[in-house]
Formats: sequence, structure tokens, C-alpha cells
Amino acid sequence: MHQQRHNIFFIGVALLMSCTSINKDAKQIHQNAILIDTHGDILFNQIESGIDIGRLQTTGNFDLIRAKEGGLNAQFFSIWCDETGGYELANREIDSLYSLIDRYPERITLVRTATELEQAVKEQKLAALIGVEGGHMIEDRLDYIDSLAKRGMSYLTLTWNNSTSWASSAAEEASGKVKPQDAGLNDFGGQVVQRLNLLGVMVDLSHVGEKTFYDALAITNKPVIVSHSCAHALNPVPRNLKDEQIKAIAKNKGVICVNFYSGFLDSTYQRKQQNFLKKHDAEIKSLTAKYGEGSGSEYLIANELTAKYPEEAAAIRPLISSIVDHIDHIVQLAGIEYVGLGADFDGAESFPLGMESVADYPKVTEELLKRGYSEADIQKILGGNVIRVLRTNKGA
Repeated sequence: MHQQRHNIFFIGVALLMSCTSINKDAKQIHQNAILIDTHGDILFNQIESGIDIGRLQTTGNFDLIRAKEGGLNAQFFSIWCDETGGYELANREIDSLYSLIDRYPERITLVRTATELEQAVKEQKLAALIGVEGGHMIEDRLDYIDSLAKRGMSYLTLTWNNSTSWASSAAEEASGKVKPQDAGLNDFGGQVVQRLNLLGVMVDLSHVGEKTFYDALAITNKPVIVSHSCAHALNPVPRNLKDEQIKAIAKNKGVICVNFYSGFLDSTYQRKQQNFLKKHDAEIKSLTAKYGEGSGSEYLIANELTAKYPEEAAAIRPLISSIVDHIDHIVQLAGIEYVGLGADFDGAESFPLGMESVADYPKVTEELLKRGYSEADIQKILGGNVIRVLRTNKGA
């Protein structure tokens, strides 16, 4: 009996030492890698609220302090507005990024190429890149693409949830708002893809409809990026990629960056969230009067309810392991070369338990290591694959 207790004790110590070793190894691997987040909805919130994300914030998912803490080396700042906004608002958001860089030049710098990104990492500065989320912001003008590229646009998401006159979105293809015969890219849409290729701006296929997706792949002569999407096989929502789409990205030599939004990771989340919202329907009506209606308002309302009822909100969130479930699926289908991370922080109301901000990125590395990924593979997932696609598009 005593011997059995001793054995249990030593097994326990061994397990504890094993966990400690994993944590230590994960920390070292995380520090050695170049970590790139390909999608953060930070700037729209910054210009709306006036907060200074150069300082530690108690709200939102991003600031320069927490980015440093999480080992984040490069952030693609999303330039986003809904269908009511356009080119002018896109430029206001870019102005706000420029202003941030001007205030903290020793901590953050704008980069346009893979070489510049790597140099920023050596200088221990956050590499800031620009991703314009929604083709409606070019307002059907190719010269606006040129102008945004000159200001630093590294990718253009061909559509947001709304379709444009030249490309159909996943949301509107799925809802039937866009008829099958009208889906995809028209001639101008083809010109947009070609102009992006010419300028070295990555074509982003998150949010686009399935027909637009394949039309763009047929036209592009460069690898594409899917900046913040998950696997449809694990959660069949329109924003996630079907298996054949994942394989098509691999054939294109592009990269799929996994979104951390609970609603894209976990197939049970939407039902749980609806029950949560239904429970607080009276408050939602009051908050709608306060914030108005629309996509931005829905986000603010959900955030306020989450803050007010944190235990209820936490109960419906998935685990961090769900992020790696989607990474696993993409790797098994397409290979280790074609997956990255695009968290969508500050762009959604819910992320997995423990993923509260960019400071929590090391937890993803730890989960990858637990799943048996090698250090070389983890370096590719955290940023190496995105660097490859950026370099191929820019040529530098």
C-alpha cells in the first residue's frame, strides 16, 4: 500500500515536471518564432472611441503593451467599415495608424515587405501592416487601389459581408440575396485582382462567396491570403472554407489564417449565444435605442452584455483547443505550409476561454506543442507561412 502511494506520488511529480517542461519549451519556441496576426479590427474602434492603444487598456483585445507581452511581432491592422462607409473612412483609419506610429516610433513601425517586417523584428518594434477589409472601400475605382497601396495596403479583402458591384460575398450568396447567375467576379472584379497582383498587394479571400473565391483563384498569378477564416467541416457557417477550398488554397501556394471568433470555431456557439441573448431581450432593446442598429451596434451591444454577465458569457465560450482543431484540419488536408493565424481581435464579441487579448498568444503555441507539432512547424504556423506569401507577392 505504501509502495502504491509512493508510485502515485512519483507519477504525479513526473506529470507536473512534464507540464512544466511543456510550458518552458512553449515559451522558448514562442520567443524564437516570428508571430504574425493577419487580422485585427483595432483602428475602427480607435477612431470611434479615441482611446490610445499605445497604452495599456482595460477594454478591447489589443494595445502595444499587451502585444509585447504576447510576443506579437507583426499585426495586420484591418481597415474596416460597413457598406455605408468607403474610401474616405478607410483613409481616416490609415491616418489613425500613422498617428499611432508617430506617437510611438520606438515601439511600432509601418512595413510593406517581408524584408521590412524581419528588420522590424530585429529592432524589437511591432511591424504594422495594413489590410483593407472590403472591396466597397475602393468605390469601383482602380485608382483608389493604387492610392491605398501607396499608403501601405498589403492586402485587400475583395468583399466584406456585403457584396460589391463586382464581387459577391459569402453572406449574400448564402442568404440568396445574390442569385447564382449573378455570383462571382465580373470583368471589373477581374481587373481588381489583376491590379492587386501588379502592385504586389495580396488578394484576401476571407468573406467572399464561393463563386468569387474560385473566380479569383482562376485569375490571380500570385498566392492569395485568407486572412481570418476557419474550416467549414468543423463548423458549417458560410464564412468558413470547405475542404475543396482549403485544397485549392494549397494548390495556389497561399495561406489560410485561422479566426479565433467563437462563432466560427464552435458549431454549438451560435445556439448558445442566441439563448443568452434571448434571456436578456429587454436589455437588448434598451441598448439598441442607445447604440442604434447595424453591424457595429450589434458588436457594441454584445460586448456590453458580455461585460455585464461575464459568467454567463464564459459558459458558452469554446476552449483554446478549438483553435488548434481547425489548424489540425487544414494541416491534414493541405499541409503545414498553408496555415497561419488571423485572430479577428476587436472584431467579435467572443473568443475561446483564456484568449482575452493578444497577450494570450503563447497559449496557442503551448497547445500546438501539446498536439505534437515540431518547433519548425510551429514557426511556420505562427508567421513563417504568411512571410512566404507576403514575400512572393511583394518580391522582397
